[in-house]
Amino acid sequence: MKFVIVFAALFAVALAAPRPEDAQVLRSESIVGPESFSYAYETSDGVSANAEGHLNNVGSENEAIQVRGSYSFVADDGQTYTVNYIADENGFQPQGAHLPQA
Repeated sequence: MKFVIVFAALFAVALAAPRPEDAQVLRSESIVGPESFSYAYETSDGVSANAEGHLNNVGSENEAIQVRGSYSFVADDGQTYTVNYIADENGFQPQGAHLPQA
């Protein structure tokens, strides 16, 4: 019986806890073509991202996509973190002031 009371109390506390508001989309753009794309978005909670990609060596056996972009977010510590990246035949290559360097 005690278990049921404790469980009910914890359940009530969880339901009463404040919830973060849903983020609103402030900006959203995208262009998609047969050999390239680009997009950008920004939300009210400080998240933003953008990227541009294109197909290299079209029609050859070395055909590969290359993407350049970045994303930002506000972390629990209140700081905004930004990651810039390239993704290509060499893999995902992120850079950011908060990321360790090889």
